[in-house]
Amino acid sequence: MEGLFPYLIDEKYSLRVAYFSMEFAIDQALKTYSGGLGFLAGSHMRSANHKKQATIGVGMLWSFGYYDQTRNEDNTMKVEFRRKFYYFIEDTGVRVKVNINGKPITVKAYLLPANVFETAPILLLTTDTLENDFLSRTISYKLYDANEKTRIAQEIVLGIGGVRVLKELGIDIDVYHLNEGHALPLAFELMKDYPDLEELKKHIVFTTHTPEKAGNEEHNINLLNEMGFFGDFDARQIQEKLNYYDENFSLTVAALKLSKRANAVSKIHHGVSNKMWSFVEDRCQIISITNAQNMHYWADKHLLTYLQEHEDYQLTAYKKHLKHILFEEVADQTGKIFDPNILTVVWARRFVEYKRPWLLIYDMERFRRLINNKDYPIQIIWAGKPHPNDYRGISMFNEIVMMSKEFKNVAVLTGYELKLSKLLKQGADVWLNTPRWGREASGTSGMTAAANAAIHFSVDDGWHAEFQKDGINCFTIFHADPNLPTEEQDRQDYLSMMEKLENIILPMYYNDEKQWLNIVKTSMTDVMAYFDSSRMVDEYYEKLYKFGLDSGTKNETLKGDKSTDMK
Repeated sequence: MEGLFPYLIDEKYSLRVAYFSMEFAIDQALKTYSGGLGFLAGSHMRSANHKKQATIGVGMLWSFGYYDQTRNEDNTMKVEFRRKFYYFIEDTGVRVKVNINGKPITVKAYLLPANVFETAPILLLTTDTLENDFLSRTISYKLYDANEKTRIAQEIVLGIGGVRVLKELGIDIDVYHLNEGHALPLAFELMKDYPDLEELKKHIVFTTHTPEKAGNEEHNINLLNEMGFFGDFDARQIQEKLNYYDENFSLTVAALKLSKRANAVSKIHHGVSNKMWSFVEDRCQIISITNAQNMHYWADKHLLTYLQEHEDYQLTAYKKHLKHILFEEVADQTGKIFDPNILTVVWARRFVEYKRPWLLIYDMERFRRLINNKDYPIQIIWAGKPHPNDYRGISMFNEIVMMSKEFKNVAVLTGYELKLSKLLKQGADVWLNTPRWGREASGTSGMTAAANAAIHFSVDDGWHAEFQKDGINCFTIFHADPNLPTEEQDRQDYLSMMEKLENIILPMYYNDEKQWLNIVKTSMTDVMAYFDSSRMVDEYYEKLYKFGLDSGTKNETLKGDKSTDMK
């Protein structure tokens, strides 16, 4: 394993870890991600490099990526799939076989060397190779394929194929990290080496990223069995081993039963997760390790220098320069010329209903008054990708596109990938985040916006609840009672958001530049202090990977319980 690293491993991080993730957002040039899960994995790999950790990533090489978000003639969103080509990854020469649906399929392994993008080394697996027939090649065509059998096949390739590739390369691993449950089949491959369940658990940890149903996959156990999800075992053996007999087999439930320890990705999510999964018998303990992002990659170096040197004039001037660069992209895409002197609010992330991209236009007449206010002018930008088969999400996106045609100071951008994400964060004055409370496990886009002198304006959920000092380092939308009907929560959150935007944020930006700059600087300082992923990857080693490996520590197994604390 040592030959993979262009750096000397820090003894503190010498435990050998394989980090399995269905997506990695490493660089704009490598289309192996869809959204937040990939952004998190990418930052993890960058910080693993900077901290000189013995971590190797294992993912998939998607031939067509997630999808290319372009426009139709009427400017509405268009989904396109274009084959990707990469000349900076290396063929390892390794091929392994996995059985899918009773048929042997070849998995080919490529390597993203650590020195290409300053990451941990990452193995990328594909079935799109000449040894396979057409159908088998399509398994690694598209990230999160909508076909259920293809999704299961992808998970088999990642989990079982990934373990076999590591063994074929002679890479010994101490701990296997499941970044979400997609790679769960790796546990069944390892079960051949560790037939004792308690011994197996010592080598597996699990991160759960979302309370959303779509992020906690379930499949009929007979279909999984037929597809080869359990490797060399059949479903009955796994059911007996895990004492888990549900007909709909939850990847998250199984991961909690197969890991020595799991983590949620914020303190609020920790409470939500422990309550959500309290019914699972013999599950591992779920702790909290709050997400973070790699600020070396995301934060503009000039802004940080001016912050550290207390050069307020230069900080303000350079922020306007970054706004101008973003506005060139706005003009190019929409034909609208934005002004760097006007407050600019950005809503940009995965387009999905619970994140409420439409909250600003909840009351269209009030929105028109906001947009047309000459005393406190405002510019608003939306961007983000819905899943290509989420027709509700696409419809929401297109409704906002059509609405934006009415205003010269409202824009909707397409192509929300790493490059545009960075542009938006560097060019925003306010980064708006509007999820329904308790459903945003962490959210990380606001961290990197804050590091780029954008003030985070968010519902008090996920990471923001741990960061926020309202009016000092951010602006907070204090959430409505989550026990209220959804429609009433939306109404109350909307009113709270608009009250703060119209009566505090806009007047402060134009009338109290000193106070605005103080919030910007405090925000940058606070976010850099705790929400850089160097802290996160250290916690993963100390709280997750090393746990249970010394002789004095045993795996903590919890009995199912209908009650749980929310601390």
